[in-house]
Amino acid sequence: MPGASCVASHDACYDAHVSLLLVEETKVKATQGRIGRVFVLRLEDGDAVPESIERYAAEQRIRVGQVLLLGGFGEGEVVAGPRTSSKSPVEPLLLPVDGVHETLGVGLIAPDEAGTPRLHMHGALGRAGNTLTGCLRQGVTTWLVAEAVITEILTDTARRQPDPESGIMLLNV
Repeated sequence: MPGASCVASHDACYDAHVSLLLVEETKVKATQGRIGRVFVLRLEDGDAVPESIERYAAEQRIRVGQVLLLGGFGEGEVVAGPRTSSKSPVEPLLLPVDGVHETLGVGLIAPDEAGTPRLHMHGALGRAGNTLTGCLRQGVTTWLVAEAVITEILTDTARRQPDPESGIMLLNV
């Protein structure tokens, strides 16, 4: 394994380390990109997530990006997992957002087969000491204000495609 010589040549150390990791069996798929533009968004009362962020990404021609989100949400549903462990097809367990919740979310934008930006975002929504956690793909509505940061990732290899086994749009790299 690379040692002290890694300080002198980061690239050589990285290549040697990656080569060692690839010897092990893994199912991880990855791609590499560079940081592009950074956007700061203010979502207004009633704005829907993920739709409003996806629309903004399309307007700005953001193909791939990381999204950090915080704010209040008052309506909608989150996917809190599959209803059963069966993979074909996945039936989502939907839970309502009942009342205003403080929210922290993180997600990834990637284009679908038509090139349209699609946001996959999970969030933790809290109210009165209780937390509702799940995927925001069914849609939640901003209460008063929410803030988001989109960090564009310059890569052409990431995209969302339907998975035949689960029926879900999954990230392919």
